[in-house]
Amino acid sequence: MIDTNNLKLKINKPIVIVGLMGAGKTSVGKLISKKLCFPFIDSDSEIVKAAGCSVVDIFSIYGEKEFRRVEDKVINRLLSDNEIKVLSTGEGAFIIDNVRKLTKEKAITIWLKADLPLLVKRTSFKDTRPLLLNYDSSKILQKLIDERYPIYAKADITVETRDEPTFKTASNVIKALYNYLEKEQK
Repeated sequence: MIDTNNLKLKINKPIVIVGLMGAGKTSVGKLISKKLCFPFIDSDSEIVKAAGCSVVDIFSIYGEKEFRRVEDKVINRLLSDNEIKVLSTGEGAFIIDNVRKLTKEKAITIWLKADLPLLVKRTSFKDTRPLLLNYDSSKILQKLIDERYPIYAKADITVETRDEPTFKTASNVIKALYNYLEKEQK
C-alpha cells in the first residue's frame, strides 16, 4: 500500500486527467482528490458555470468550435493559479494544442485509457454527451479512439481502465502517479 501522505509531499503541481467520455475521469478524479486531500474540479462543470447553460446547449447553439474555445479559456484559468488540485477535463480538451501544451507544462497529465466495449457500456445511458446524441455511439467512439488515442498517449502517465470498481482504478492511478514521481524526482 502506498502512503498517500508521502505521495502528497511529492506532488508539486496539479494533476490533470484526460481521456474519452466514459473512461472514468470524473469518478476516478474525485476519489484521487479525496485520497490525496486536494480539491477536485471538473472542467465541464466550470464551463457550464461560465456559460450559464449546459454542455449540450453550448454545442447545439454555438457549435463545437466555440465550445473548444471556451474550454481552452476555462482550463487556462483553472491552471493559472498554480494551486495543486485534481482537474478532470472534457474528452476533447487534451486534443486542443494550447490546452495540451499548457497541461504538459503546468501539470501532471494522466490518461485513463478504456477499450471500446467499456466506453459504449458507460456512455449508452446518458444524454449529456453531445458528440453521441442521435448517433451510433459505437461507431462514433471508435472514430474518436482512432483520432484521439495517439494524442492522449502524450500524457505523462497512462492507466488502463477496466470494468471494475472505481476505487480499484483510482488505486491504480495513485500507484502509477507514485511510480512516475519516483522516477521524476530522482
